[in-house]
Amino acid sequence: MPRPIRIALIGDYDPSVTAHQAIPIALALASETLGHPVRPRWVPTEQVCRSQALADFDAVWCVPASPYRSIVGALTAIRFAREAPRPFLGTCGGFQHALLEYARTVLGWTDAEHAETAPAGARLVVGPLACALVEVTHTIHFTPTSRAAQAYGKLEAIEGYHCRFGLNPAFARELTAGPLRAVAHDDTGEVRAVELDGHPFFVATLFQPERAALRGELPPLVRAFVQAATPAALA
Repeated sequence: MPRPIRIALIGDYDPSVTAHQAIPIALALASETLGHPVRPRWVPTEQVCRSQALADFDAVWCVPASPYRSIVGALTAIRFAREAPRPFLGTCGGFQHALLEYARTVLGWTDAEHAETAPAGARLVVGPLACALVEVTHTIHFTPTSRAAQAYGKLEAIEGYHCRFGLNPAFARELTAGPLRAVAHDDTGEVRAVELDGHPFFVATLFQPERAALRGELPPLVRAFVQAATPAALA
């Protein structure tokens, strides 16, 4: 039997959170479909004090349910996945913090903040949504050449949300000018997913694709994420 794919689930586990219930099921479905064992481990954000703590993991998933107990821990994990590089998936809070990490580290916006934790910040790259997306579903439109579109095998999907914060439109153009690209939008044109060019797999979504697992369905992005972490993909 091949060595299990070791996946770090970065976040503060809460059994009452719907996405946290769905994630292990989604990974089990991916493991079964791909025929490769997967070994996920929840890693509390306050335990990620340095990137070396994640060196033994093959992939990183920054999961929903922010604010995290340690923003520094979440950002450290995302930076590790981006630079190492390791396959990375960020959903909901993971999407928001992937934007924050990129803004601070790559663009050099040291004053970049998240409105949930620093509402008085000078540069709120993650701000309140015009309409909160709490327990709602919307249609997502994918860029044809994106990894997301390839994973779904189509250009539209209906996905669920549980969030009140997203990419601040005031900074969207600069943040996604490249190599971080906007690859999914909702019906109003708001950015709902980003990908990083030149990386084996770095995808972050404001929606929560893992929820499909609670219906017994393998989420396409989770399948693609796990597949990107297989030895064949990394060879």
